Amino acid sequence: MDSRTQRTPVGAPGRRPAGDRPALVPLRHRGPASAAVLVLHGGRADSLAPSRPWHVAALRMRPVARAVAAAVPDGEVFLGRVRYRHRGWNGSRADPVQDARQALTDLTRLVGEVPVILVGHSMGGRTALRVADAPQVRGVVALAPWCPEDEPVAHLRDREVIVFHGDRDRVTDPHASVSFVRRARDAGSHAGVLLVKAGDHAMLRRCGTWHRATGAAVAELLTSGGPAGPADGLLATALSSGAGVL
Repeated sequence: MDSRTQRTPVGAPGRRPAGDRPALVPLRHRGPASAAVLVLHGGRADSLAPSRPWHVAALRMRPVARAVAAAVPDGEVFLGRVRYRHRGWNGSRADPVQDARQALTDLTRLVGEVPVILVGHSMGGRTALRVADAPQVRGVVALAPWCPEDEPVAHLRDREVIVFHGDRDRVTDPHASVSFVRRARDAGSHAGVLLVKAGDHAMLRRCGTWHRATGAAVAELLTSGGPAGPADGLLATALSSGAGVL
């Protein structure tokens, strides 16, 4: 999450006006889908500036999406990204949450009711965790998520959540992610966290580790059929430790 801000006007959460750009952007769609993965990029704490696909936060998720596509080559797994209207979270407006919910609605219209895995980085991680109450969401892979101490967790009951966070992140706090996962577990979530040794917020240091781990986590969540997952998988490792290390 970029900490640069613009003043947020007071008002109700923004809604996508009629005729606005769609919230769902397909990246791989080859006909009938058995499952779906949606990618959500980062942003800023506060900014009503338009979100554009050439912004750094959006560009950073392109290799992550490619890693997911390589790890899940099944053409029946739809892969897409969420398009935001604004660059910022914007306080109580929670603008990207509105966009993500619209993308999930659009996804259902496009491919029907299929299980969905959300992959979000930074602000996108917070967004993915927030909308995991949607009935079609099976699990979340959160990368260096922005997890304020008052972020809700009750809705994550029975959801599978795996968090990766760099232990040298200076933008979002890895300790906050560990705390969030503990609270989510207490609320009944099948949640775990793995710290990326020497990892930074942009996921540039040890980028191969970030990409491989994300792809593997998505593949596990799509096939686990339950909270345990494979006995030697990333999810099982994360669930069995307070904060494991990659």
